Amino acid sequence: MTPASAAEFPVRFDHSAYSAVLKRFVDGHGQVDYAGLKAKRSDLDAYLAGLARVSDPEYRSWPESERIAFWINAYNAFTLKAIIDHYPIRSSFFTSLVYPKNSIRQIDGVWDELRFRVKGEELTLDHIEHQILRKQFDEPRIHVALVCAAISCPPLRNEAFTGDELDRQLTDQSERFLARPENFSVQRSGRTPTVTLSSIFDWFGSDFVSRYGDADRFAGQSPEVRAVLEFAWPFLSAPDRQVLESGSFRVTYSNYDWTLNERSSR
Repeated sequence: MTPASAAEFPVRFDHSAYSAVLKRFVDGHGQVDYAGLKAKRSDLDAYLAGLARVSDPEYRSWPESERIAFWINAYNAFTLKAIIDHYPIRSSFFTSLVYPKNSIRQIDGVWDELRFRVKGEELTLDHIEHQILRKQFDEPRIHVALVCAAISCPPLRNEAFTGDELDRQLTDQSERFLARPENFSVQRSGRTPTVTLSSIFDWFGSDFVSRYGDADRFAGQSPEVRAVLEFAWPFLSAPDRQVLESGSFRVTYSNYDWTLNERSSR
């Protein structure tokens, strides 16, 4: 029996079942009906079982965009599983002193201990994010696509990412994310304007340098800040661009709201 060749595998993974789940339980603002999803989780579980069955030769036969979309969807879908497996979330006394009671931060080991089966391996969310998506691909826009089930996370799309549509979807995610004032805003009062950025850009600004760090704009800022601002540039208003072009501004980062991104039942 000879090994299967790349040509024998489909050039993409079918994410349509996951899209159906997202359309049913995620609203247009990225808020999730976790109670409804927990009650009717069979379609999500079937999709996750499909992720587990993907073979390494099949995976390697896909184009890069399809592989990136696969891992983004896996991360977000496993995050949904982690929430509904623990829903309603039970808070601990000590963790509640720091984080909201209805927060993914109340789930012990959610990123570095809970394991999920994908592509025949048992992986954590941290491994998917840091060892696969961040390390194996030069695509910093993953940071506006990975959703950690918190208000300050990027909005969860109500459609799956796909290889064919990945660039368009990531562009749309970037625009939606930057449109929220807590993720990008310019305060012009006072002597020096203040540019406020999401904490995501503080944590992962270095990931943007390789693709967005060559521009000469924003002299005086760190390489990470220059790269993030260059990434944001196409989505900014003319007045905001004018402030950035002046070079006279300071950068701060907003507080991260870890409240669960749960859709209101009202």
